[in-house]
Amino acid sequence: MRASRLAAVPRDRLRKALAALTPQEALALAHDWEFWARPEQLPPRHEKWRTWLILAGRGWGKTRVGAEWIHRQAMARPGRRLALVGRTAADVRDTMIRGESGIESIAHPAERPEYVPSQRVLRWPNGSTALTFSADKPDQLRGPQHEIAWCDELAAWRYDEAWDQLQFGLRLGRRPHVIVTTTPRPTAIIRRLVKERATVVTRGRTHDNRANLAPDFVAALEARYGGTRLGRQELEAEILDDDPRALWRRTEMLDAHRVREVPVGLKRVVVAIDPAVTATDESDETGIVVAGLGYDGRGYVLDDLSGRYSPDEWARRAIDAYRRFEANTIVAEANQGGDMISTVLSHVDAAVPVALVRASRGKATRAEPISALYEQGRVSHVGSLPALEDQLCAWVPGESSPDRLDALVWALSDLMLGAPGSLSFGGDAGAFGAARWG
Repeated sequence: MRASRLAAVPRDRLRKALAALTPQEALALAHDWEFWARPEQLPPRHEKWRTWLILAGRGWGKTRVGAEWIHRQAMARPGRRLALVGRTAADVRDTMIRGESGIESIAHPAERPEYVPSQRVLRWPNGSTALTFSADKPDQLRGPQHEIAWCDELAAWRYDEAWDQLQFGLRLGRRPHVIVTTTPRPTAIIRRLVKERATVVTRGRTHDNRANLAPDFVAALEARYGGTRLGRQELEAEILDDDPRALWRRTEMLDAHRVREVPVGLKRVVVAIDPAVTATDESDETGIVVAGLGYDGRGYVLDDLSGRYSPDEWARRAIDAYRRFEANTIVAEANQGGDMISTVLSHVDAAVPVALVRASRGKATRAEPISALYEQGRVSHVGSLPALEDQLCAWVPGESSPDRLDALVWALSDLMLGAPGSLSFGGDAGAFGAARWG
């Protein structure tokens, strides 16, 4: 990083040197990525690679690297055909293209591409074009051909098929290349890519970019997550194996039974809520999980909508999911909030049926029979639900159980272990208190 040498230059001398630059020279310097980048942020020097896999912690500069690389690839030769694939269409627009480190922000004004959202296309002045794709819609990638691609947050994609379809379309040019920028998770696709001979892996920690991050941001993250498994994944960029003490195992219990879509009809669908007690930036998340019981007797986990929300926000998200998935009821834990939960939900839609369930046994006791259903191969996740699955494979009985896991347990207990009001775990009818229907 040539820019790092500036730290050794006396400030008055540096100010004079910068003041001597013409506006055009100053603009060119501001957009000279090779000058500003750290060495590990520059692409491999040889061309004998197909995938440049960047596994890095939050704030390392993944998005900036992806945007700079894809922009230079587009400008390197007129008429190139590229692909931008993000977790969702909103992620492509708001992070990869229009984000603070996105393509529009880093491009020199004379080279800045035109984004046409209605056509899902980015057009550079030299005639190169990039089509945009949502990994949530793998079929979008059937047919189009590309020479270059940028995939963001691959470890959080719901469908591996999106990656497979992209590979089928990477068939233009002498040597197609794809850059992947992602926080690591121990998903099957990440593990496979790391082992492939045509992959160059770059690893980075949040701390590597501390000079460009607010000191309070780094200190707060390290104080809260330093030394934890989540911190090792999100800050240190480690690909962690599942905790052997956990009740869920990723490969045998999740990956082995994953489906892209429910193969049969669903005879019952519920939206389960594990509400947070408070609604601040420091609060726990509110767990919101949608699950269904198929006519084949299997449980299907359909979606995870958990997050940090105000009561009105989680109520609206839960009821939206109730309508979208044509659910039968909303199941909510009443230990925290009780009647408040019914009140908040009724303010959004008083006609939605609500079953309040109350836990009278420990969380491990409630979770173990659900884990057993997974172990018996009786539960399938529809696509990948990365944040939920991380919690399942990291939680150890005896620790405070996380929100997404709790919501999942409530949903599958309602569907597969008995009707509300008579739910039980392992024959213990007292595991749930009586459910009250709204």
